[in-house]
Amino acid sequence: MENFRFYVPTDVRFGKDRLSELPAALAQFGKNVLFVYGGGSIKKSGLYAKVIAQLSDFNVTELTGVEPNPKIESVRAGVQLARENKIDVILAVGGGSVIDAAKVTSAAVFYDGDAWDLVDNASLVGEALPIVDILTLSATGTEMNRNAVISNMAINEKLGTTGLNLIPKVSFLDPSQTQTVSKWQTAAGSSDILSHLFEQYFANVEHTDLQDYYAEALMKVVIKHGPIAFNEPDNYDSRAELMWASSLALNGLENQGKPVGWTVHPIEHELSAYYDITHGIGLAIVTPRWMKFSLTAATAPKFAQYGRNVWGLQGADDMEIAKQAILATIAWYKTMDIPMTLPEVGIDAEKLPIMAAAAVEHGGLTSGVFAPMQAADVEAVLRESLTDFTF
Repeated sequence: MENFRFYVPTDVRFGKDRLSELPAALAQFGKNVLFVYGGGSIKKSGLYAKVIAQLSDFNVTELTGVEPNPKIESVRAGVQLARENKIDVILAVGGGSVIDAAKVTSAAVFYDGDAWDLVDNASLVGEALPIVDILTLSATGTEMNRNAVISNMAINEKLGTTGLNLIPKVSFLDPSQTQTVSKWQTAAGSSDILSHLFEQYFANVEHTDLQDYYAEALMKVVIKHGPIAFNEPDNYDSRAELMWASSLALNGLENQGKPVGWTVHPIEHELSAYYDITHGIGLAIVTPRWMKFSLTAATAPKFAQYGRNVWGLQGADDMEIAKQAILATIAWYKTMDIPMTLPEVGIDAEKLPIMAAAAVEHGGLTSGVFAPMQAADVEAVLRESLTDFTF
């Protein structure tokens, strides 16, 4: 296990009926609040009215309409509002897209250039406004980490950035707020959580049993409770399991002390950059094909470990267990009606070479990852994603 620094100062307020604590959580940072949210879902659910009722002693400016796969235009609008209204603290209410937009806005307020610069070059991220969030979707883990992903459709780029000052100061995690989430988003969110664990779990490193077993435990939680929440939207216990798993899957703990290189996320980011598809769905489509590409005699033991410890598969043949584990993963996606081919989400072969080259360029996929990939390899994985999975 390598040396590491683990720093996650987020004050997590988990559970029902915690909104009465919101004024005190905000007041420690100031009175001028930028209230960031997405479409009309928080108004339909009644959450908007509950939040506004807690903000009577604050000067509130609203930034609404933050999109899924949040766009740089929303960030730019937020920066302008924050500067004009001398904002002290940002309150982000929504899923990962809303919180990510709030994060980049919080840093761009102190940057003289365009906000996109901070996405394109994370080293430019410095001082940032404090962020308080109320999470409404279990998926990205952004409520407890330093990362954000923003799309720039004008140049067909979806990139991640990072900075210690982007970690939310306070996160309100109420599983009941996710009970109105659609089946589609529940499935996509569950897929996203599982993918975060895959990206960190499959690494070319030894002597990290603690990290591996921790990831396996979280995988089992998501595999069990994703379909329950999908079929029983009001099941508070399963919503709670998914919400906390989402935070723990990507708060930095699982990958500490081990070199990790992400692969499927950079590939999916290109799908979203060109076609604006739902992130978790794209991950589910690509993941089994990436697993197949990565499966060799050298990697079979790790896939077999996944199969035995997560899926309970038995047998002495690592390669056979590995293949069964991949098929079990596909079957799990299908329990939540997740499409398993690119044409089902409106993507054909036309832009595959462009997206493959961009994934390698932006994701650094040629080294430092579990299975290095060239542009031709990524394109082959995407082409396989056009049709039903086969070995």
